[in-house]
This record gives sequence, C-alpha cells and structure tokens, in this order.
Amino acid sequence: MKPSNRRAIIVGIFIFLGLAIFIVAVLTLGSQHKTFEKAISIKAIFDNVNGLQKGNNIWYSGVKVGTIKRVALAANSLVEVTMNIEKSSSKFIHKNATAKISSDGLIGNRIVVIYGGTPEYPAIQEGDVLGIEKLLNTEELMKTLSKNNDNLLEITNGLKIVSQRMADGKGSIGKLLTDESLANNLNATIVILKRSSSNIERFSTSMANYSAQLHTKGTLANDLVTDTVIFNRLRATVSQLQTVSETSNNIVNDLKQASSSLNTSMHTVNASLADKSVPVGMLLNDQEAASNIKIILRNLQSGTKKLDDDLEAVQHNFLLRGFFRKKERKEKSDSLQLKKMP
Repeated sequence: MKPSNRRAIIVGIFIFLGLAIFIVAVLTLGSQHKTFEKAISIKAIFDNVNGLQKGNNIWYSGVKVGTIKRVALAANSLVEVTMNIEKSSSKFIHKNATAKISSDGLIGNRIVVIYGGTPEYPAIQEGDVLGIEKLLNTEELMKTLSKNNDNLLEITNGLKIVSQRMADGKGSIGKLLTDESLANNLNATIVILKRSSSNIERFSTSMANYSAQLHTKGTLANDLVTDTVIFNRLRATVSQLQTVSETSNNIVNDLKQASSSLNTSMHTVNASLADKSVPVGMLLNDQEAASNIKIILRNLQSGTKKLDDDLEAVQHNFLLRGFFRKKERKEKSDSLQLKKMP
C-alpha cells in the first residue's frame, strides 16, 4: 500500500472517530438538557431572580421538568423568565401552581421550583403565566436580621431589668422569691384551696349519688320525682299547712287584740281601784270607811247570833213545836228516798 493511501486512511479514521465523539457528546448534552424533547413554553415574572441564568434547571416535586429558555427585563424593573417545560410533564402541572427562585444545594446554581396546584384547575398550556412566591433577597434578609437583633437586644435588656428587680425583691414575683412570710401565706392559701377542692369533689360525689337515687326506682327521691300521687299529696299537705298557718296568724292577731283589751281593762281597773269616789276604791283607800264597815260587820255578826238564839227559842215554843217536827220528818223522808234511788 502506498504511503499516501495509508495516511488518507488514518486521517479518515481519526475524522470518523472525532465525528462519532462529537455526535455522542451532543446527544449526551442534549439528553441532559432535554434539548431534543418536545416542550411547551410558559412564563413567570419575578421582582428579583437572584442570579438565575439561561439554561438553569426547573424542578417540580423533586423532578427535573425543564430548563430556563430566557431571562429578560420587563417593565417596572421586573424580570420575565421564559421556561421550557417537557410536554410529558406539563400535564401534571396545573395553572394555579406557583414558581419560586431557589438554589441547587446550599451554594449551587439558581433554579426555578414549581410547586402547588390543585386538580380542579386544568394543566398548563403554551404561553401561560404562573404565579410567583416573593422571596427576600440577601439585603432584605440582612435588614430583617439586623432588626431582629435590635429587638432581641431590647428583650435581653428588659429581661435583665426584670431579673434585677426580682433579685432586689421588688414587685410581686420578687417579694414572693424573697419574702418568706408571703411565701408562707401563699402555701397556706394553696392548702385552703386544696381543702376547698376536696370539699367540692365530695359535694360532686354526693350530688352524683343523689342523682343516681333519683333514677333508682323504689327510692323516696325517685318516688317524689316520678310518682304523681305522692306529689299531689305533698301539694295538698302544703296547702293544708298554709291554711293552718293563716289560721294561726288569725288566732295570734286575736290574742294580741285580747291582750291589748285586757291591758286596757287592767289600766281601767287600776285607775278605779285608785279612785276614792268609786266604792271599790273607797274600800281599798279610805281607812275611815274601812273602819265603819268593820263596825257594821261586827254588829251584823252580833245581830245574827241574837237571831239564832231567838229562832232556837221559837223552836222550843209549844205553839210551833209541831210545825218544826213535821218539817224534820219530811226532810228525813226525802233523804231516805234519795239514798234508795240508784
């Protein structure tokens, strides 16, 4: 074989190998970037993309579904991001899904993450615009952290003041920590509350037992609640007691009136007894009249004795002796008949 032909064959082999390697590389890179797959184009408008570039990946539920086609400024300092989404994956992403800027790993490339969406909404189509989640940039995060640090410092200073006041025994908690008498009073209060709690518990148990008796047939409580006959009797008894109470009130009122009248009469009698112009008052208060009455009574007594003597003498007179004997026999006969009567 001639040297020139050999050189041509070697060059042809190298060219063929180079073309093969180039084709494999293109196919590999194309498969990684989904270059040769069918895709639809959708958009999202962000305030800040934080370094997102063309060719960065798009993820949905942890699966790569496309790449960034274009990043361009829009009106009002907004950024319009055009995304190529695989057509095979687009049917799983709904129109109410949300896009946000994230990173691939802790310090990796920026990516777009699509999340959310509900089956009630249809799947995305060519030219749709997704809603976005507004994220804080680094500056805003630093401002927020600085403000949080200031707030934390104020809280720490406040806690320092409160702890110092507590250590000095100021305020209710400080007194509770330092004043032993207050702590003892608090312990006594807790003991009383425990007793009250125990009493309430016992009362609740008693009420539960009473309620159980109300539902137990044959008990007095159940009969009082459910037996209409006993209830009607109790009602009648209460009515009778009310009547008796009213009658008693009337009797008491009558007794009060009688007592009042008696007191009035007693005052009148006392006044009469003290008045000498009245016979009784004269007898009680006039000594001369009392002496005269004594003399009259003495004379009446002596006259009565003389009259008895005269009657005794008349009985022994022969003219009237028969009369008195007949009278005596009649009295004896009457007394015998009275004794015989049953």
